[in-house]
Amino acid sequence: MKASIIIQLLLGFTTFTACSQNTAQLQNEREPGAQIAGGRCEGCEAVYECPILFDKLNETDTLPGFNEPGQKIEINGTIFKPDGKTPAAGVIMYVYHTDQKGVYPKKGNEKGLDRQHGYIRGWIKTNALGQYRIYTLVPASYPNSSNPKHIHTVIKEPGKTEYWIDDFVFDDDPLLPEKERTRARPAGGSGVMKTGMKDGMLRATRNIILSLHVENYPLAKTKK
Repeated sequence: MKASIIIQLLLGFTTFTACSQNTAQLQNEREPGAQIAGGRCEGCEAVYECPILFDKLNETDTLPGFNEPGQKIEINGTIFKPDGKTPAAGVIMYVYHTDQKGVYPKKGNEKGLDRQHGYIRGWIKTNALGQYRIYTLVPASYPNSSNPKHIHTVIKEPGKTEYWIDDFVFDDDPLLPEKERTRARPAGGSGVMKTGMKDGMLRATRNIILSLHVENYPLAKTKK
């Protein structure tokens, strides 16, 4: 009986310690005191569910399912600071999208926001030149819907809270409405990508400007 109680206590302590460590890591990554950027951002906290520490990330990620049947695509680009010219290093970008059936696939062991976002998701951190690169499959539109295929995107830059920018969408998608192609104030810049085939894989580029049309973005005040 005593042995059983001791084992239960040890297991409980281990679980508590692991949870405490996860919480401490989450709080550390959330940067207490970070300036608020963006508006309402439901689910954006998924950026902190990265399976490795942010400082271990690099500018390239291959999303789960890349080797499954479907059209492969490489998406690359540069993230710029608010001046639109200076590369922004160390910016975290979290992305997720549907599978080839248009659903956010689950494995049955989800514990976080992967219960909504599915397992086709990834995290990158821009390099010194502000560059990023993502390998994935072109997602499908939601079943029986008129929604264009898209990739959701969350930005987390140093010193700021996480925020949405416009989805990555595809210029050749017949479901993409004209109003989305010509929208006046896309957050981060236009997410409409033109694709081209090279070496059996689609290639697309999207450059992003931090702060551009992002609600409540805390721009630095100019000294007089």
